[in-house]
Amino acid sequence: MPEGDTVWQVARRLHLALAGKVLTRSDLRVPKYATADLTGRTVLDVTPRGKHLLTRIEGGLTLHSHLRMDGAWKVYGNGQRWSGGPTHQIRAILGTADGTAVGYRLPVLELLRTTDENRAIGHLGPDLLGPDWDPDKALENLLRDPGRPLGEALLDQRNLAGIGNVYKSELCFLLGVTPWLPVGDLPADRAAQLSALAKKLLEINRDRPARVTTGRRDQKLFVYGRTPRPCLRCRTPIRVANQGDASRERPTYWCPTCQSGPTPSRGAISFRTSPRRTTN
Repeated sequence: MPEGDTVWQVARRLHLALAGKVLTRSDLRVPKYATADLTGRTVLDVTPRGKHLLTRIEGGLTLHSHLRMDGAWKVYGNGQRWSGGPTHQIRAILGTADGTAVGYRLPVLELLRTTDENRAIGHLGPDLLGPDWDPDKALENLLRDPGRPLGEALLDQRNLAGIGNVYKSELCFLLGVTPWLPVGDLPADRAAQLSALAKKLLEINRDRPARVTTGRRDQKLFVYGRTPRPCLRCRTPIRVANQGDASRERPTYWCPTCQSGPTPSRGAISFRTSPRRTTN
């Protein structure tokens, strides 16, 4: 699933392609909105909110979309061949005189009144890349359930919006704790660092084509997807296990030497060499 920095990049591409331009083509290929016609309306802006995309359109309308695991928005110039997938996977087409934005495999696509946006995104916590970012509120949200594993709490978009599975694993490594550590057991000094560090990671990557958390060119990530290669700091083999309930398990990576705290039972730990497709 794309994380906050990736969604921010998608929003920027869409904004540059659509904002301030009149729609000359509009095709929403979901039954509920199949008859909706947005042609003749001007696109006002495209704004990211956590992992959600809000395309605001003249007349008080917002096209809300979410990419989840496989969705994508592609922008094509006039005459350029569309290459985001087969035609039957297209869910939305927004065209202007200059080009076309095409939404593929969008699992969430709804047209709503701009005044009703809160119905779609009101549950989200402070956005790490948004103007509403509030580090104190984010930490307060995380600590509201002190017994919850840190990794699960970080993925809960109601606490803070924008972190996905990659940043969850990388952030826990940088804090020196395992993703299974109860949030309430996070040492005070590291709890104080958490919000600022999370924001820094997303901010430094929102303009990069490839995500980097290490500051190194040869190895971009500390732990995510690196099983069973050695830790960049201590050379201990990186480990991986699923975290979450059965319906939302995520492969979670950590270094057993550099990170302190609870870990899964030995039988739950695997040495899979590549992660499931969850980001980028």
